Amino acid sequence: MEKINAVGRRKAAIARVYVTEGNGNITINKRSLEEYFPNPILQFIVKQPLNTLEAVEKYDIKVNLNGGGYKGQAEALRLAIARALVKINPEDKPALRREGFMTRDPRAVERKKPGQPKARKRFQFSKR
Repeated sequence: MEKINAVGRRKAAIARVYVTEGNGNITINKRSLEEYFPNPILQFIVKQPLNTLEAVEKYDIKVNLNGGGYKGQAEALRLAIARALVKINPEDKPALRREGFMTRDPRAVERKKPGQPKARKRFQFSKR
C-alpha cells in the first residue's frame, strides 16, 4: 500500500494525514500521540475511527497539525483519519458515517462587527 493522504478541518485547525501500512504508530508534528495530546479523552477522540473499524494496529499515521486549540485539532485529526480510511476501503464509509466521523463540523467563530465590542455583544446603552 502506498501513502494515502487526507485533510480534516475543524474551527481554525487543519490536519493533514499520511497513512501507510504499519503497526499503529501515530506521529503528530514529529511527536507521539501521547506526547502531543497528553489528555486521554483527546487521544480517544483521535482513535475513534480506527477503533470503529478495529484497525488500530494496522496503519502508521503521520500528521501535520496546525491552527486552533487542542480540542479542534483532535476533531480535525479524527475527520482526516476517517477520510483516509475511506480512501483505503470505500466499504467502511457507512460504518464511519453512522458514528458521525465523516461529517465536517461547519461551526466556526462569528466575526466581530464594527461598532460592537464582540460579535453579538453591544456597548452599554445610555439614555442620557
